[in-house]
Amino acid sequence: GITLVISPLIALMRDQVSQLQQLGIPSGAIHSGQSLFEKQKVFREIENSDSFLLYLSPERVQKPGFVSWLCQHHIRLFAVDEAHCVSQWGHDFRPDYCKLDVLRAHKPEVPLLALTATATPLVLDDIRRVLHMKNPSRHVYGFYRKNLFYQLETCDHESQKQRWLESAIESHSKGRILIYAGTRKTCESLHESLKTKYSEVQYYHAGLSSQERNRVQDAFESGACRILIATNAFGMGVDLPNIRLVVHYQMPSNIESYYQEAGRAGRDQKNSTCLLLYSTKDKGLQSYFIRQSQAEPSVLRSKWKALDALLQYIEGGECRHAGILTYFRDSQRIKSCGHCDVCDPSSSRMISAKAVEWNSNLRDQKRKKKSSQKGVADIEAGSEHHELMKKIKTWRKNFADSKDIPAFMVFSNKTLLDLVIQNPQNLDELKQVYGLGEHKVDLFGSQLLELMGSSEL
Repeated sequence: GITLVISPLIALMRDQVSQLQQLGIPSGAIHSGQSLFEKQKVFREIENSDSFLLYLSPERVQKPGFVSWLCQHHIRLFAVDEAHCVSQWGHDFRPDYCKLDVLRAHKPEVPLLALTATATPLVLDDIRRVLHMKNPSRHVYGFYRKNLFYQLETCDHESQKQRWLESAIESHSKGRILIYAGTRKTCESLHESLKTKYSEVQYYHAGLSSQERNRVQDAFESGACRILIATNAFGMGVDLPNIRLVVHYQMPSNIESYYQEAGRAGRDQKNSTCLLLYSTKDKGLQSYFIRQSQAEPSVLRSKWKALDALLQYIEGGECRHAGILTYFRDSQRIKSCGHCDVCDPSSSRMISAKAVEWNSNLRDQKRKKKSSQKGVADIEAGSEHHELMKKIKTWRKNFADSKDIPAFMVFSNKTLLDLVIQNPQNLDELKQVYGLGEHKVDLFGSQLLELMGSSEL
C-alpha cells in the first residue's frame, strides 16, 4: 500500500526521495517546484507499484482534490515528519500542520507515526493533542552526538566573524561545509566574499526560484559544491554524509533550531565541528523577527523565552552537550562530554583564529572575553572572590538539578561574574545584576542573598 509522508520542505522531500530511490524503494514527491509532467509521472508510478512512499507538504493536503484522491486509495500509514511543526511552542511552527486532522477524519483506521529530532516535553504533548493521537507509544532516543565538537565564539565586529569563518574553512580542507546565515541578504553577501577565495561555493535560500534551488541542492549533494551558505530553508532533515563543518554565522532563534541545524554535521558518525559565531547584532536581528511576528501574545512570550535560553547557553559555563541533553530532558544525562569548547578548550579540534591575520589588540580582547565565558573561576583564582564563585556555582547546579533544567537556564557565567563584582546586598540591587530580571529575583533572589552573606538577611 501507500505510506503518505507529510514533510515541510521541498529540499527535505527531494533529499529523502533521492536516497530512497537509490535503495530501490518506490517513492516520489508532489510539490510546487514540479512541472505537470513530473507530477503525472509520480502518480503513474504509484498506480504501477505494490507499495509506495509519497511525500506531500501539509499545504497540499488541504487542496480540494486531495480528499477525493485519499478516499480512493489504500493508505497503510500516515507519517508526519518534522512533527514539531505541529506545535505553536515548536521552533518551526507551521499553521497548516494543525489542519492534518483531515487525515484522521477520512482514514481513522490508518496508523499515524509522528517523528521529530527536536521536541521538548511540552512540544511532545502538543503533537499528541493536535494530531488526535490516543495513548500513543513514545520512543525518545538520545540527543547526544558523540562525534560532534561544539564551539561558540563571541565576536565584537563583523570583521572578526569573517576571520573566524575563514579560519574554520581553512582548517577543514576536506568534506562538505555548511554555513547558516540569518537572512537572504547575508547569504548573498557571504557568497560574494567567499567565492573569490574558495572554489565550489554556492548559496541557498527561499527567495531563489525552484529551479535554482534544485540546481544548488544537486550540486551540494553531488560534491560539485563543497561550501554551501544557506538560510534555515536548508535545515530540517538534510541527511548528507561527509559534512565535516557547520558554521552558524548568525545566531538562530532558539536552542531547538541550533541543535537541528548543527546536527547536519557528522551524519556519517565521523568527527565533525559545529561553530557558532555570536555578536550582539544577532540578538537584535532575532528580536526584530519576533517583533514583526503576528503571533498571539502567549506564543510571542514563548519566543522571547526561547531566545533568552539560547543567549544563556552561548554565555554558558556548562558542558555544551550536557546542557542540550538536560534541555531536551534526555533520559540519559552526562556531566561533562570532554569534547566541547567548555570541557576541553585546548583541544586539537578547536578552531583557532591563528590561521588568518588577527589584530593583536582584538586577540587580547577576545582572550579576556573567552575567559569570562568559559573559565570564570580561573579569572579570580586566588582572590577573595574565588570561594564565593565556587559556592554560587555549586548552588546554581543544585538548583538546576532540583528543577531538571540546564544550569545555564538558571543564569550564565556572565551573570555569575557580575554577581561577584557587584556584590548586591538587597533584592533591588540584585535586579541590577546582568541576566537577573524580576522573575528570577522573585524565584530565588533571597537564596542568593543568603548565600552571599547579605547584611539584610
